[in-house]
Amino acid sequence: METNRTNKDVLVKGIKKMIISLVMMFAGPTLFYIVTTNKEKPFYIPLLIISLLICTGAIFFAYKGLQTIMNSMFDNKSNSN
Repeated sequence: METNRTNKDVLVKGIKKMIISLVMMFAGPTLFYIVTTNKEKPFYIPLLIISLLICTGAIFFAYKGLQTIMNSMFDNKSNSN
């Protein structure tokens, strides 16, 4: 009986997604704070929307990264080759 092994290529993809998420987790709230402290600037609304999209992207990439890492460890379909 063959034991399940971690698919290293898929694991690296998941770690890359988690690194992107980590960068976005710092960039989004930082930009949000900068935007909300300068409400009288002309680019207030576009920068606010961009900061909220970055925060949402951080959540999305964290979810997809964790899902990819779990698939690399526990997915039997990719390990059957």
